[in-house]
Amino acid sequence: MLSRLSSLSSRSLATSACSIRPPSTESKAPNFIEREKKFGAHNYKPVPVVIDRGEGVHVWDVDGKQYLDFLSAYSAVNQGHCHPRLLKVIQEQAKRVTLTSRAFYNSSLGEYEEFITSLFKYDKVLPMNTGVEACESAVKLARRWGYDVKGIPKNEAKIVFAEDNFWGRTIAAVSASTDPESYGGFGPFVPGFETVPYNNLSALEKAISDPKVAAFMVEPIQGEAGVVVPDAGYLKSVRELCTKYNVLFIADEVQTGLARTGKMLCVDHDAVRPDIVTLGKALSGGTYPISAVLADDEIMLTIKPGQHGSTYGGNPLACKIATEALNIIVEEKLAENSAKQGERLMSKLRTLPKEVVTTVRGRGLLSAIVINPNVDAWQVCLRLKENGLLAKNTHGDIIRFAPPLVITDEQVDQAFEIIQKTLFSFV
Repeated sequence: MLSRLSSLSSRSLATSACSIRPPSTESKAPNFIEREKKFGAHNYKPVPVVIDRGEGVHVWDVDGKQYLDFLSAYSAVNQGHCHPRLLKVIQEQAKRVTLTSRAFYNSSLGEYEEFITSLFKYDKVLPMNTGVEACESAVKLARRWGYDVKGIPKNEAKIVFAEDNFWGRTIAAVSASTDPESYGGFGPFVPGFETVPYNNLSALEKAISDPKVAAFMVEPIQGEAGVVVPDAGYLKSVRELCTKYNVLFIADEVQTGLARTGKMLCVDHDAVRPDIVTLGKALSGGTYPISAVLADDEIMLTIKPGQHGSTYGGNPLACKIATEALNIIVEEKLAENSAKQGERLMSKLRTLPKEVVTTVRGRGLLSAIVINPNVDAWQVCLRLKENGLLAKNTHGDIIRFAPPLVITDEQVDQAFEIIQKTLFSFV
């Protein structure tokens, strides 16, 4: 792995020396931005940079300027941009067959299912496409299990979620949300959803002691909420309470999973085994929408043929990509690198000026800084962009840092120099 990282770093640095646009050259970016605004829905407020290509931890804009990517497409690009092994697999499988639907068997699905269930030690996998599909499938599984196994009366099953959760934008997902920006104006909502404060075990126990509760779904670390890390032992206690009350523990690992926090799964830090795990994002290395739901037979086999499905879920191309994406994480020791580089970055972030940064938190290469209310975090992101690093704020005052897990010591140090320089400019 180190030889590949060094090669990427040297090529990227060599490129950056000649890639910065001369001051007299007019930028191409406004044309791309205006076209999106004219023809696209206005449901995002992107940082005003137009990315044209990527490699490893770097991306380049349409004017040729190089940046360190410190968002990784919300942790989808854990393996680095355009990993050559993934590109090879895509090219090879695309020449054979890409989609069969689940109306037929295909020669790739069973091999992938055996591989991923063996890796994570669950009986079965349900292949889906996006993270929100995986989480919604987990909710459906939990409800069905609640009726068929737990004996909850028909149409009375409840699912409990942590406040400030984020698992997507479907009606079900926003029905579970406590963020007005997500759910405001989109009602009526899905019934049978309840929320409890995150990291609050007494509130959780009170909620799930209701015999009509089928499951509790929680992010091991809340990502969109601002990289909120629970107290030590929280997940172990969640596991114990769910077992006590015969409630399924669903871990939403779409963003925190696949080595992002320094372990293959974030729940591995607490040595707990959820009843259902949802995966997505980095399951494809950022190349293709792929997600998965993992569970044992007692849960997974409650859904029978015709009761749930997906045209693209489990397609041959996705199966080959996901298998290679997971192999890269294991063989290139990306969890170990995430733990090492995460500590390197966090130790540096803790030295940032208190006049600008009030809090630093995170685990592995999923970290966040909370910006002083007197400073505009959006303006900080814009200045970071001008200085060569891409990040995005969430909930106004929080900036997440989540670079690809292939990042090296040298690149962490380079990134921190940019972050430090930028934040000191606001003192």
